[in-house]
Amino acid sequence: MTIVKWDPFRNVAALQDRINRIFDESFSRTADLDDDISMSAWKPLVDIYETDEAIILKAELPGIKKEDVSVEVKDNVLTLKGVRTEEKEIKEKNYYRKERAFGTFSRAFNLQHRIQPDNIKARFKDGVLKIEIPKPEEEKPKQITVKVE
Repeated sequence: MTIVKWDPFRNVAALQDRINRIFDESFSRTADLDDDISMSAWKPLVDIYETDEAIILKAELPGIKKEDVSVEVKDNVLTLKGVRTEEKEIKEKNYYRKERAFGTFSRAFNLQHRIQPDNIKARFKDGVLKIEIPKPEEEKPKQITVKVE
């Protein structure tokens, strides 16, 4: 049998680690993403990818009506805002488990290219919002003729 030296602060350090982990899990959701503009009750998951013609943004918005979602573009920043409301017909005491998040959300994304907001298309189908942001036409070099005098 090995003798282990008793450390009265070992349990305090473990407790401190647990408390830090709780705070990290609660507050790091917005700290780890630099595209967020505020702390929201929840954040929809978003995929962003590129095709030859456009930048595509897909956001999962289950249980949200399209009139509760807004997409805005200002100063080359696309902002996705909305609200998911809680079902009020179910009483709190009747729940066995409650994991889904409700409330407002806001996500903001810096766009790399200068875009024309009028050309953006957004479709909402089966709880997924798909936003197509057409890429700008590449600027072609302007040929200037030089006259020799």
